[in-house]
Amino acid sequence: MPEAELPLSKETKAQEASQEQSSREGTLIQAGQTNSNISSKEVLKKALSSSSLDPILNIALKELHIRRDKLEKELEELNKRKVQLLEEQKNSFAGQSDAIARRVKGFQEYLTGALQDLAQASEQLELVKQPVLVNPSPLDKKQKQAETAQAQIVPAISDTFKPDENLIRECLEQFLGQPDFYAAPWKLRRSLGPKEIELLEDWFFSMGGRGAQPSLGSRTKNILVSAALISILGELYGDRFQTLVLASQPERLGEWRRGLQDALGLAREDFGPNSGIVLFERGDGVVERADRLEERGEVPLILIDAAEFSIEIPVLQFPLWLAFAAGPEEIYPEEEFL
Repeated sequence: MPEAELPLSKETKAQEASQEQSSREGTLIQAGQTNSNISSKEVLKKALSSSSLDPILNIALKELHIRRDKLEKELEELNKRKVQLLEEQKNSFAGQSDAIARRVKGFQEYLTGALQDLAQASEQLELVKQPVLVNPSPLDKKQKQAETAQAQIVPAISDTFKPDENLIRECLEQFLGQPDFYAAPWKLRRSLGPKEIELLEDWFFSMGGRGAQPSLGSRTKNILVSAALISILGELYGDRFQTLVLASQPERLGEWRRGLQDALGLAREDFGPNSGIVLFERGDGVVERADRLEERGEVPLILIDAAEFSIEIPVLQFPLWLAFAAGPEEIYPEEEFL
């Protein structure tokens, strides 16, 4: 029994081994099949997943495009704001000062370069040049001779009224006669004495119509001599001259107006800025008026009252002026009232 059972056990073992091998092979086949099934499923899943991602990508791209457009618009707005700020800076004080500083800086650089060029050019100059000798032309000699001849022909001051000496002396002779109380205006209606005639002759023919004469002792006599002088100059110049009387107080000017009005037969309308006689209390007004008359081609006659202690220096430049120099008996009584 035991010997018969041994071979059976071997066969059974062999069968069991073959069965185990076949079962292993089956499991391997099943495992391969299962693996192949798994790989195909993954491929399907991938395919399905790729097809499902397209709309998501499209949505994402659209969002990116929208963001890009927004960013571009923001950039444009920022650029516009930048340009606006630059314009405001230019128009503002700080911007203008900055621009001025730049211009000044550029002008400074230009000046620096120009001065450097000027310094270089001055270094190259010849500071000492040889004198050029030119022989004088005969024409220059003739011109100089003519100028010297003209200078020698200039008449003296005393000869100013030499051409009109006869007319002046005739008028003075008439003044020595009887007064003509009904003479025409601007003609002397009173008579003069030898002393007054001598004073006028000296003023006309020795002083040339400009200078000081001693007072005759009173303002009335000085006014009478001035009226005779105005009458003679009226014969010489006609309406081309104007009389300017200087007296520093209204009372004195009143005496001058009344005296001239009586001696020359004048009216109140003859005394004023646009009339024949103008009265002044200040010397600068006389000078200004005389300048205007000379600019218009007219001749001013300046009469200065004896009470004036000084004469304005510009008065001396005019061709016709007469100042009465007061004596002690005329000055001291007036000073007592001051």
